Amino acid sequence: MRIGIFTDTYPPFINGVSTSIAMLEKGLREKGHDVFIVTVNPENFSYKYENEDRIIRIPGVPTGIYDYRLTGIYSIKALNKIKDWKLDIIHSHTEFGIGTFARIVAKQYNIPLVHTYHTMYEDYVHYITKGYFDKTSKKIVEYLTKFYCDKTARELIVPSTKTYDLFIKKYKIQNRVNIIPTGIDISRFFKENVSLSEVKKIKEDLGIKKNDFILLFVGRLAEEKNVELLINAHNEIIKNHKHVKLMIVGSGPDYEKYINLSISLGIKENVIFTNAIPWNDIPLYYHVADVFVTASTSETQGLTVIEAMAASLPVICADDEAFNRIVINGTNGFLFSDKDEYINCIDKIIEDKKLLIDESIEARNTSEEHSIDKYADKILKVYNRVITMSNEEKNKKWYQKIKDKIKGGINE
Repeated sequence: MRIGIFTDTYPPFINGVSTSIAMLEKGLREKGHDVFIVTVNPENFSYKYENEDRIIRIPGVPTGIYDYRLTGIYSIKALNKIKDWKLDIIHSHTEFGIGTFARIVAKQYNIPLVHTYHTMYEDYVHYITKGYFDKTSKKIVEYLTKFYCDKTARELIVPSTKTYDLFIKKYKIQNRVNIIPTGIDISRFFKENVSLSEVKKIKEDLGIKKNDFILLFVGRLAEEKNVELLINAHNEIIKNHKHVKLMIVGSGPDYEKYINLSISLGIKENVIFTNAIPWNDIPLYYHVADVFVTASTSETQGLTVIEAMAASLPVICADDEAFNRIVINGTNGFLFSDKDEYINCIDKIIEDKKLLIDESIEARNTSEEHSIDKYADKILKVYNRVITMSNEEKNKKWYQKIKDKIKGGINE
């Protein structure tokens, strides 16, 4: 099968969406399929062709939302190249810019299109509007999302029941919606595949002592991730557990703000900020930790939770629909609804070593359900169904044309 993936974020960008797309690409290639990528050029305003022209990078302008760039909705240069790919299906991963271009390509070349909804953009418009016209902007984003998902894609893919409910209840999407949690390369996070000598060096470099108990957050440091709750709670946690440290891996617009918060609370020595870490080194940092924590409620799935589980870390997460199908209370982690519950969960797992060990084992077992192989198989089922439907429609139109010609000939 020849598959075209259209996305506004792709490596070297590091975020949940680019990771999920890289994993999908890898899984499809391993199953013998040809995968082609249309994405944004992160470096400058020029076209770039990579991997023997299997990757097209289109110029884009910064949006103000982290490293996201927005492209135009039409490119003759890219269109001609895509025609040579002879795609069987198009899989779009954004509703805007390149996503709109995917719609144009699908229509022009009569290629069926499926779409994965990754991001609740209405949660991010304030980065562009800076507080002005937020309500209006959110309504526009909601309208465009609904239009794209209802009128463009033959079928939709969402990573969680949270997103499914949003589509059905809020957007009232009529298209078929498939819940397919994103797969990851779980093996790269397994303890047996990580250099323990490198883990030891990281601990030494960060000043982590043998008896320290490490709570880990991995992600973008921004308002919607609710890292502030973790830091404020840590001020309470260390009153009873002085050996507990919170390690925050990542960067973002609120990086300095959170450092200053830890200083103002007087807990700077118990909160470790690593800043951004190279993608290849991320597994090492999971193995520095004892427990993974997140208070985010803006995730459509939360890949870092699965990564942590693959590293045999129990996870303590906000009680959000993105997590509550993965995290089973008291089995592979805990769910909390507020700061006090979060602190109670931390207390439980620190004070009960058997619970920590049992949850670590179950966390690793849970991660097995999110392998790239299983993910690719589920996506391919959608592709095959959509291609079959498309071919049947084409055949019907062809037969109808033949019938009309025959009928016209008889009438003459």
